[in-house]
Amino acid sequence: MRFQWTLTRRRALLGIAFISPWLLGFVFLFLIPLIQSVSFSFHKLTIVEGGYELTAVGLNNFKDALLVNPTFNRILTESVIDMIINVPLILFFSLFTATLLNQKFRGRTAARAIFFLPVILASSAITAAEASGLINLIGDANAINELGGAASSFNGDYMIMMLLDLGIPGVFVEYLMEAILRIYDIVSSSGVQIIIFLAALQSIPGSMYEVAKIEGATSYETFWKITFPMVSPLILTNVIYTIIDSFSNSTITRTIYTTAFQSLNFGLSAAMAWLYTLVIGIILIVIGVSVSRRVFYYD
Repeated sequence: MRFQWTLTRRRALLGIAFISPWLLGFVFLFLIPLIQSVSFSFHKLTIVEGGYELTAVGLNNFKDALLVNPTFNRILTESVIDMIINVPLILFFSLFTATLLNQKFRGRTAARAIFFLPVILASSAITAAEASGLINLIGDANAINELGGAASSFNGDYMIMMLLDLGIPGVFVEYLMEAILRIYDIVSSSGVQIIIFLAALQSIPGSMYEVAKIEGATSYETFWKITFPMVSPLILTNVIYTIIDSFSNSTITRTIYTTAFQSLNFGLSAAMAWLYTLVIGIILIVIGVSVSRRVFYYD
């Protein structure tokens, strides 16, 4: 029987080819350290001449992380709360900015580059330059946050009272004020998401907007009936990316690093890392399943 290359099989082969660099890197570079970290989490690692020795301790490292360590539970909880607050703000800001940058205006390329600058500033090259003392981004960021904090303390009480007088729920007002205080973090974390949303917006057929305009649809109706459904698959992508990115440089990550390489407690550090991975996995599964049910795929 002759083998037939159906469209489904071609798409499956294309998908495998697309992920093959990651798959090869995972098998040859990441799989062995992953297995070792699982082993370390159930052992006490002792540095000896020529290598290390492992002493089985069972679940003691996990018990120490959850019940003995005075900061792990608090830092993990704070990281999750920060993620819950930041992710919707980053998605809203990036979609709003991408919609603006998708319009035709003079200097559009420069404007897009400016919004992508935070991604470049977060690169390893900039981090190395900062560590060597050539630049001082942290000081500048703290100065911006201090100015923002001063401005918010000056106008914050007035804004809160005004919003409450308008009948806006207190929970929403508190969330909005928290967003204002986090504006620097939101802008600096939205570069990749803006690029992804721009790609999604540019893939929408222009004929859809022409038909909507002929039918008399307003800009508001066009956005919610055409733009938002068409970019919804990339909303799911950005949600997952933003969640993972929010944990990549969080306090809990630095705590795991210092536990391993400063306190030299590699077993406890590995247990913390796996507890942290479990929390992220649960969050990703819950959000991924709930969001994917509302995603519209255009064929």
